[in-house]
Amino acid sequence: MKTIVNILAAFILLTNVAVAQVKWSVDPAHTNARFEVKHLGIAFVDGQFKKLDGNLESSTATDFNNAKINFNIDINSIDTRVEMRDNHLKSDDFFSAAKFPTMKLENAVLKGKKGKYKLTGDLTIRDVTKKVTFKVTQNNGIITDPWGKTRAGFTATTSINRFDYGINYADKLPSGVFAVAPEIQITVNVEVVKN
Repeated sequence: MKTIVNILAAFILLTNVAVAQVKWSVDPAHTNARFEVKHLGIAFVDGQFKKLDGNLESSTATDFNNAKINFNIDINSIDTRVEMRDNHLKSDDFFSAAKFPTMKLENAVLKGKKGKYKLTGDLTIRDVTKKVTFKVTQNNGIITDPWGKTRAGFTATTSINRFDYGINYADKLPSGVFAVAPEIQITVNVEVVKN
C-alpha cells in the first residue's frame, strides 16, 4: 500500500511540475508602445504611449513558445510631442479616452521557436475587439541582470486599420488623400522580468 501511495504522490508532483507556469512582468521603465501614421500622404507622424503594464506566462524559464500574454495601455498617456495633437487624439474623433481609457491586448499566445514568433490575441481599442497578429523577435536571448533578475526582451510589430476599431476621423485633402491615413504601424519593445 505504501508503494502505491508513493507512486501516486510522485505522479501528482510530476503533473504539477508539468503544468507549472513561469510568470514574468512587463518592466514599464524599459518597455514602449509606439505608432506611426502617414500624414497628408507625404510624411509620417509618430508617437508613443507612456503608461502601460502587462504580464507573460511561459511553460519554462527558457522557452516562450505557447507563452500567454496580456497587455494594457493607458490612452491618456499618449505623447506625440505636440499637446494640441495629443488632445485631439484623446477626443471622440480618435480614441475617445474619457469613455475608453484603456487599450488592451488579451488572450494573446506566442507561437514559434529560435527567437522568431507570431503573437495572436484580442486587441481592444475603444469598444471594438478584433483578432490581431504581431511579428515578434526575441532580442538576444535571456539574461541575468547585474541585480540577479532574469530578463528577456522582445520587439513586436504589426499594422492595423484604425477604421476597424471605430476610429473614424476621415478628413481628406481636395485630392481625396486622407489627412490621417487609415493604416497604423505599431511597434512594441518589451522587456520582461521573471517574478
